[in-house]
Amino acid sequence: QLQASGGGVVQAGGSLRLSCAASGRTFGTTIMGWFRQGTGSEREFVASINWGGGRTFYADSVKGRFTVPRNNVKNTVSLEMNNLRPEDTAVYYCAADRGLITDDMRAIRPEYWGQGTQVTVSS
Repeated sequence: QLQASGGGVVQAGGSLRLSCAASGRTFGTTIMGWFRQGTGSEREFVASINWGGGRTFYADSVKGRFTVPRNNVKNTVSLEMNNLRPEDTAVYYCAADRGLITDDMRAIRPEYWGQGTQVTVSS
């Protein structure tokens, strides 16, 4: 089970931090990350990180503004979002995968999903 939290409303240029806690079957999953889905858009990859933290991947649209730290002791992953833009408005979903095929979440459909949390960036 993945439990996401931290969404909200922020002005353009502001920051937000999303958090996701893994439990049960998702405990110890190798890859953790985030996707998002804007109104009328398909769900898209945002960022992911492998177990050791040495491999992170970001969508081009968020590089340099978002980071995706994880805490393996607490089994959590966060999404730290800075310099937010109105186009970042979306429902954000936490995701996890055992990484049996690859540790690059951009290339797979993750096995586990959390509920979405809304992020709204006003201009």
